Amino acid sequence: MWSRLKNNALGKKFRRQFGIGNYIVDFCCWKEMLVIEIDGSVHNDPSNKENDQVRQQDLENFGFRILRFTNSQVFNNIDFVVEKIKQELE
Repeated sequence: MWSRLKNNALGKKFRRQFGIGNYIVDFCCWKEMLVIEIDGSVHNDPSNKENDQVRQQDLENFGFRILRFTNSQVFNNIDFVVEKIKQELE
């Protein structure tokens, strides 16, 4: 995923493993207030889902939009993921 976002590849600057409040997000485009999270299977656990909801609400309260993708989507259909990110940036 990082290879598709770094060096302004989508015309925007992204940072990886970026701290926002008490959280570290996978990828962030600060200028566009966009967070991209890549979720592995651990996020399917009910307690983790609840934590993710709280985390997402907190980030949204800071003014961020959040896009979530699964590891499977990134590994198996990266072009789809990148297209969704592009659409969100438009």
